[in-house]
Amino acid sequence: MNLFYNLNGVGDVAFLQVEPAEGEFDYTTHGDVVRITLDGKAVGYNIFNASKHLPIEGNGHIKLTPELLDGLQNVLKESGIDDQLDSDLSPKFVVGYVKTKEKHPNADKLSILQVDVGNETLQIVCGAPNVEADQKVVVAKVGAVMPSGMVIKDAELRGVPSSGMVCSMKELNLPNAPQEKGIMVLSEDYQTGQPFFEE
Repeated sequence: MNLFYNLNGVGDVAFLQVEPAEGEFDYTTHGDVVRITLDGKAVGYNIFNASKHLPIEGNGHIKLTPELLDGLQNVLKESGIDDQLDSDLSPKFVVGYVKTKEKHPNADKLSILQVDVGNETLQIVCGAPNVEADQKVVVAKVGAVMPSGMVIKDAELRGVPSSGMVCSMKELNLPNAPQEKGIMVLSEDYQTGQPFFEE
């Protein structure tokens, strides 16, 4: 679930994306809330006069907090919408440990990684030339919003499922990022599963 807000650029409207979706959307208006559905399932909401309803400030991607989530739930309820918002507020950019790397069966430049992110092991398909087993790396988990605005979701790359992305400095928009391709390799000081950014 992702929340976007830009008072100067767009106006006092909050955009809540429940899940990435494509297709023919349906829109229903409930007071200040427009409910966006695809095949009958709610995939997002536009909340007008957002600052009157929510403790919201900032531009772009807004970090969801328990308070903000409660506020969003109340806005929906007050607008007569019974939908229950269920958001995972855990960090989305974490330190991962590459346990194994194997060659992708259908692509020369892709590798299949098993990456420990602390509370689970994710299978991630990666095209970086410098990725190896036994490295500490930065993982963008499913639901992460990259600085480019891209939302990370479960995918299938050349027939192999992939959950998350191993990141380069450039993709993370870090200062002095090298221009050549390659993931960011962290020192051993980092703890597997710890948040990479202060959130």
